Formats: sequence, structure tokens, C-alpha cells
Amino acid sequence: MSLKIRLARAGAKKRPYYRIVVADSRSPRDGRYIEKIGTYDPLLPKDSGERVKFVEERVKHWLSHGAQPTDRVLRFLDVAGIRKRDARMNPQKGEPGKKRLEREEAKKAAAEEKVKAAAEAAAAPPPPPAEEPVAEPEAQAEQPAAE
Repeated sequence: MSLKIRLARAGAKKRPYYRIVVADSRSPRDGRYIEKIGTYDPLLPKDSGERVKFVEERVKHWLSHGAQPTDRVLRFLDVAGIRKRDARMNPQKGEPGKKRLEREEAKKAAAEEKVKAAAEAAAAPPPPPAEEPVAEPEAQAEQPAAE
């Protein structure tokens, strides 16, 4: 049996409230747990003392029995000074993926082709104007008068 110290959600829709519980890792998130050892209310301000509350001696007891805290609970324990959490580093977190890079390259190539085509069109001499027969305005003006 693998023990976890994790959050179990309670509260209403759009009003989350969490219990910090010790549970078997195979049980559902909001399901059966062994012991409730604290609470977490994310709607309270971050500097509020009521936001995260837990019984330190019970947390230490379960940690000594091999319970593994989840990342979020480990953050709470780190702030309380019970257990150290190593900072994670993901240097590729904000970088775009392969498909986006391919789309951007295709977009650049299309823009370059457009600029190149426009430059070639501007550099090429304009074709000679086609000679169109010019209708004589005097002849057209005389016809309505004759009627």
C-alpha cells in the first residue's frame, strides 16, 4: 500500500475548498482517505494564516511512515519548514513546439516569395500599351443631333 499526502476537493462549484488528507494512492481523489490532517482554502488571500492549516505532528508522523506528499502539498510543507522542496527547472517551458516552428518558417518563406515576386514585377519593364481604336467623339456627338 502506497500512501500519499494529497488534496481532496470539497466545496461548491466555482468555490473550491480542499482537505489535506492521507490516502492510499489507488483511491479516488475525493474518495476514501485514512486521515484528514489539514485544510487549504485557495479563495483566501495568500498572506492569510487561514489559507493553509495542518497539524504538523500528524504530517511528520505520516512522513515517517513513508507517505509521499504531492507537489502542491510539498509546497505547503516547504513553506512551513517541514520538508524541503527542490525547485524545478524547465528551460524549454516557454519555447514553441515543432509544429509552430514549421508554420512560422512556412509563413516566412511565403512572405519572402511574395516580396521577391513584387520586386521582379517592379524591375521588369512594363509591357507596351496595346493600341486600342480610339472612337472619335465628334462623330458620336453629331449622330444624336441628327435624329
